[in-house]
Amino acid sequence: MSEPIVIRCRDNGPFVIKTPVQVVDHDGKPFTIPAGKETIALCRCGASKNKPFCDGAHNGCGFQAGEKAPV
Repeated sequence: MSEPIVIRCRDNGPFVIKTPVQVVDHDGKPFTIPAGKETIALCRCGASKNKPFCDGAHNGCGFQAGEKAPV
């Protein structure tokens, strides 16, 4: 079996996913991920101007999310 895909929840930030991965819109059309990129960050705050990707807007909009997995 292959390794599971790991999605890391950054504290007060985006979801970070190791590539290769494909992100598609609701019609199944893929978003372009630059070649050689080792990870992608997906917006959680809703303020990114580059959705679905994070552009760092969470730093200025007051977004807070500090989910922790149960121990």
